[in-house]
Amino acid sequence: MAFCILGCLAGCAQPEAPLPEATIEVVTTVPVKTSLVEWDEYVGRLEPIEFVEVRARVSGYLMSTNFKEGQIVKTGDLLCVIDPRPFEAEVRRAHSEIRRANSQVKQANANVIQSEAEVQVAQARYELAQKQLDRSRILVRQNAVSQDDFDIRQSEVSQSEANLKAMVARAELARTQVTSALAMVGSAETSLAIAELNLAYTQVKSPIDGRVSSRLVTEGNVISGGGTESTLITTIVSLDPIHCAFDADEQAYLKYVRLAREGKLGSSREVKHPVYVGLADEAGEFPHQGHMDFVDNRLDQETGTMRCRAILPNTDLSLTPGLFARIRLPGSEQYEAVMIPDFTVGTDQSEKFVFVVEPDNTIRRQVVHLGSLVRGLRIVRSGLDGSENIVLRGLQRVRPGDVVVAKHEGIEIQTEGLPLDSQPVPEEKWLSRTPAAEPPHLLIQSSSPGKSAVPATGNPSSKQ
Repeated sequence: MAFCILGCLAGCAQPEAPLPEATIEVVTTVPVKTSLVEWDEYVGRLEPIEFVEVRARVSGYLMSTNFKEGQIVKTGDLLCVIDPRPFEAEVRRAHSEIRRANSQVKQANANVIQSEAEVQVAQARYELAQKQLDRSRILVRQNAVSQDDFDIRQSEVSQSEANLKAMVARAELARTQVTSALAMVGSAETSLAIAELNLAYTQVKSPIDGRVSSRLVTEGNVISGGGTESTLITTIVSLDPIHCAFDADEQAYLKYVRLAREGKLGSSREVKHPVYVGLADEAGEFPHQGHMDFVDNRLDQETGTMRCRAILPNTDLSLTPGLFARIRLPGSEQYEAVMIPDFTVGTDQSEKFVFVVEPDNTIRRQVVHLGSLVRGLRIVRSGLDGSENIVLRGLQRVRPGDVVVAKHEGIEIQTEGLPLDSQPVPEEKWLSRTPAAEPPHLLIQSSSPGKSAVPATGNPSSKQ
């Protein structure tokens, strides 16, 4: 009876309704479109613009060192003193040599005056003897004087003529002695200049502004100077401004060359592009601004990289030579970029893709080609035009063709301390060293009359 009742109930039961399909909910967003410049990042090292090994230019006993190790020094600050007494004595000796040479010049001038007077006396005697000979010649024809007297007159003329020539030669010799004495004065003055220069070298002064290192030699030592084996006293590095050197690989170098050739981004050899530098403890920040200063003329054959250099102001002296730094410089022209968050991108074995939500809420798989990361977002080189609705969250729950319920959410660009545009640094703000003025050419005065002076170096016919 119970089985019958159960059978009736089973026969009267209604069929179950099918379960409704699960709803796939995703969060979507629209890519960010903005005008920007891509900033390439490199790792560099800070280097001083000037590095000086302080060495003595004369040898002697080191009397004192006048600097504190590690202090900031200015150009001309006294660093150390070498015993000046031997050099002072040399200066006094050189003064004495000049006085002696000047006295010889006076003596030579007096000899010239004396010899010129003797020439005049000899000239007068010669003229007198010549007149007496002329009269004797007339008188001998008239038999008024003897032949003996006539011969004596002739001999006196010959003697006076020879004496005149001797006096002229002596006068020329006296003039030569004046020239020699003047040369001795010049030589003595040169010796004095060298002696005074060596005396000045006993005070070793800082040639640049910068920070001095430790003492490498102490008072009481005899140091050598003026040669390749000169004693190293200390070193100085300049601090403001400061260089940041880095290496760009071959692909990056070719990219910059192409951009310059196409007129999209000026060459760093010709244009001072701005750069931004951050230190190791300045994560995500680039607070130090400078500009490009130098690009080498060839790639390193061993590393395949191009040596580049930027220059930065360092007024607060917070940048120290030797520190590693992250450096950013313009890597593209300014253009309209499409950017999306990195986590919206899926990856398979060969390509990158995003899921696009169509107007009918179906999912479409879109292949994209990506660029660099800028302000927390990834640049899309191709595949998106910025008007699409892409899946922001829920990427793992959808497949192409799925119908989804989309909830929109916006995305924001992060700040990283870098501008979205880039303009070359104007010339009045350049920090690069300007070339030194060409020194005047030394001239050697020709001793031959009528010949012009020629440069001390090079062929006189060469262009200066």
